[in-house]
Amino acid sequence: MKTVLFCAALLCGGVALAAEPAAKKGAAPKPVAAAPSANVAAELAEADALFAKKSYPDALAKYTKLANAGNLMAQQHLGEMYFYGEAGSVDMDKAAQWFQKAAAKGNAVAIASLELMKQREARRADLDYWIVKYDGSDVRTNDYRCPAPRFPTMSKVNEEIDYYSGKMKDWEACHNRWVKQLNASLPLTKRIPEDIAKLMTKDETEKANVHLKEVGDRLAEDTKVAGRMIVADFDAWRAGTEAYVKEHNEMVKNAPPPDNDK
Repeated sequence: MKTVLFCAALLCGGVALAAEPAAKKGAAPKPVAAAPSANVAAELAEADALFAKKSYPDALAKYTKLANAGNLMAQQHLGEMYFYGEAGSVDMDKAAQWFQKAAAKGNAVAIASLELMKQREARRADLDYWIVKYDGSDVRTNDYRCPAPRFPTMSKVNEEIDYYSGKMKDWEACHNRWVKQLNASLPLTKRIPEDIAKLMTKDETEKANVHLKEVGDRLAEDTKVAGRMIVADFDAWRAGTEAYVKEHNEMVKNAPPPDNDK
């Protein structure tokens, strides 16, 4: 966007001059002065070049000089630098001040930027939600909440063994669905509504990316830990049950035959 704006600045940055009245007959010709607009255009082009090279402090100084002299393109670019934090830090008040100056002269970008800032103010709570408050609860809906089965130390009858084996299969199926859902949802930045994402500054977008990655990592880690605990409980139950069944079968196998004479 800024490349286009800078190209426009080279075309629009000049100050139009009123035509000189016709010289009177016999009057000595006046010396020709250098066109101020040419100087302004050159300074603006220099500021644009510095910005393109990311020499933001130098670009800021030149834009400020031109903006204070009334150049609307410099005023627009200053507003953008304060809006995006390229002036050293984000300063919405200064951004609004410079946008207002440029907008008063009909600058379309400044007018649109002021409208964007108005929308940001109206959607502040939504912006903050995705930047610092989002917790991932909308990813794990009831369809993916898998009740953790509880296992006894061992089971001694077939009906109970079948019951707990079935509970484990149900949990595994639910867990696998949840893992698939979580993987499809990552990265969580995909969940930011488009109308909110376009209102974010560069700094806010970066903060949202960091926050949402932390939330995604936490969901993944919690899933792993919970899964390991349930599998460990199941393995302990199965080992205890198998040990009991083996011992019981050995006892039955080694038991003396019944004394039919009694």
